[in-house]
Amino acid sequence: MGYVKENLISGETLTYSGRLHWVASARLFLLSVIFALAGLALVSLLFSNDRRGLKVPDRLGPAVLVPFVLAAGCAGAGILRLSSAEFAVTNKRVILKVGLLRKRTLEIFLGKIESIGVDQTVLGRILGYGKIVVRGTGGTFETFDHISRPLDFRKQVQEQIGRQSG
Repeated sequence: MGYVKENLISGETLTYSGRLHWVASARLFLLSVIFALAGLALVSLLFSNDRRGLKVPDRLGPAVLVPFVLAAGCAGAGILRLSSAEFAVTNKRVILKVGLLRKRTLEIFLGKIESIGVDQTVLGRILGYGKIVVRGTGGTFETFDHISRPLDFRKQVQEQIGRQSG
């Protein structure tokens, strides 16, 4: 919660924090597995040819590393995507941030929120993720995909709004 904690205002306390669901990086993790398997297949092929007495060209040695480097890069990108997203409810605001290099944020005071919706597919309901739709006064309309436990997030926002008005 680096971004959230750095941007808390005077008298503001964190009441709930959320995160991205692993599904948000599923494609990157799948690509990582595919590249790793391709690398293992290539290593196996090269060693089996070497045992059969077939000459393996020396220039193919470094090429064996390429699929493993790609696998590590995809896995790293997936982990970075998951760890760079922050979703928080405080006693005064809702703070949503995604991205590291290309950062997208929404910070809206609880009193300025008209509604907060949740869209979930069937798979999203089964696995526990969905889309948060924040509608603010003045036409603010922001969506954030692949939020883990979106119904809990909405409930926390509604509870904080209720505490302010009650």
